[in-house]
Amino acid sequence: MKELNLQKLQKRLRNKFLKSGVKMIGPDTIFFSKDTKIGKNVTIEPFVVFGLKVKIGNNVNIKSFSHFENCKIENKVDIGPYARIRPGTILKEGSKIGNFVEIKKSTLGKNSKANHLSYIGDSIIGKLVNIGAGTITCNYDGVKKSRTNIKDKVFIGSNSSLVAPITINEGSLVGAGSVITKNVRKNSLALTRGVQTEIKDYKKKKK
Repeated sequence: MKELNLQKLQKRLRNKFLKSGVKMIGPDTIFFSKDTKIGKNVTIEPFVVFGLKVKIGNNVNIKSFSHFENCKIENKVDIGPYARIRPGTILKEGSKIGNFVEIKKSTLGKNSKANHLSYIGDSIIGKLVNIGAGTITCNYDGVKKSRTNIKDKVFIGSNSSLVAPITINEGSLVGAGSVITKNVRKNSLALTRGVQTEIKDYKKKKK
C-alpha cells in the first residue's frame, strides 16, 4: 500500500509540473519530493532525482542522472549529466556544473563553471571562475571541515588539489597538477610540480 501511495504521489507531482510547463524527457524516470519548487522554462532529462528542499529557478537545463538535495539553483543554470548537488549548495545565475561533479555546502558564483570530474565542498566561489577537470577542494582533515574561498575570475587548472583553509584571490591562476596549501595573491600564478626527469635512450633491465 505504501508503495502504491508513493507511485500516486509521483504521478501527481509529474502531472503538476508538466501542466506548469516543465519539459520532461521520460517523466516516469524523474522523481520529485512533495516540496520541490521549479520555475519557468525548465528542461529535465531522464533519471533525475529531487530530494527534499530543492528550489529550481527559470531557464534551467538538467541533464540525466543528476541528484539534488536541499539546494537552490538560480536562473539560466546548466547541470549534469551525472551531477550530485548536495545540501547547502547555491548555484548562481549562469553557472554550470558538468558531468561527474559533486558540490556540497558551497556557493558557485555567476557564470562560473566546473565542467568535469570535480569535488567542491565547503567553498565560496566567485564570478567567472573556471574549475578545471579533476579539481578537489580538500576540506576535511579527519577532524574538522575547513573552507575554500575562490575569488572572481580565477582559473583553476586541471587535476589540482586545494588544501583548505585557503583563499585564491582575484584574477589568479593555479597551474594544472598543483597541490595548493597557501593563500594565492591577486593576479598571481601558483604552481607546484616536481621537476620532470628524462633519461635519454633508456633501456629496461632484462629479467
